[in-house]
Amino acid sequence: MKITVKNYTKIIKKKTVLSNINYTFNGGKIYGLYGRNGCGKTMLLRAICGLILPTEGEVIIDNKVIGKDIEFPDSVGIIIENIEMLSEYNAFQNLKMIAKIKKIATDSEIKDALELVGLDPYDKKKVKTYSLGMKQKLNIAQAIMEKPQLLLLDEPTNALDTDSVNNLRNLLLKMKDEGVLIIIASHNQDDINVLCDEIVNISNGEVVTNGQGEDY
Repeated sequence: MKITVKNYTKIIKKKTVLSNINYTFNGGKIYGLYGRNGCGKTMLLRAICGLILPTEGEVIIDNKVIGKDIEFPDSVGIIIENIEMLSEYNAFQNLKMIAKIKKIATDSEIKDALELVGLDPYDKKKVKTYSLGMKQKLNIAQAIMEKPQLLLLDEPTNALDTDSVNNLRNLLLKMKDEGVLIIIASHNQDDINVLCDEIVNISNGEVVTNGQGEDY
């Protein structure tokens, strides 16, 4: 998979949230979006997956333009901002309902995804009783259960304990080795340093050269 963000500008309510972004992302790599809160990291993730469309420019995924040729990437797993699960259902039931949309992930693959993130696929406990860490693991499971070729993760280690963070990092590195293109926005500098092949510094909605980005 190859993603080209070309001359991408997004203006919302007269405010430029992304300004002339140019960057190419290739499969089999992990990219880290680095910068302060409000700098445009999450907006860039939203642009890549088609949740926002450009004021100018375009996002091209394998020669297909988002918003013209396709609405969303063909094979993508996403954690962007808060994903609300149905509180009265258990983890497997939630993922089963999500899986019905694309009809890609089988029951076995859903269970595998839950186990990979450290959740029991046979646990009948309702999501409303989950800790923040368990909810984050469930979010990660929904992002990976369809074996996507593109993974977009906004603060994926939020609320995870040390063992769970290490487990997630190992999982992401394995997916990278399988050719998945992974883009992470994270305030955890260790995540960026340990995982990422390339760091994309973002400041005030612009990609800046190495060394010129804002610290966390």
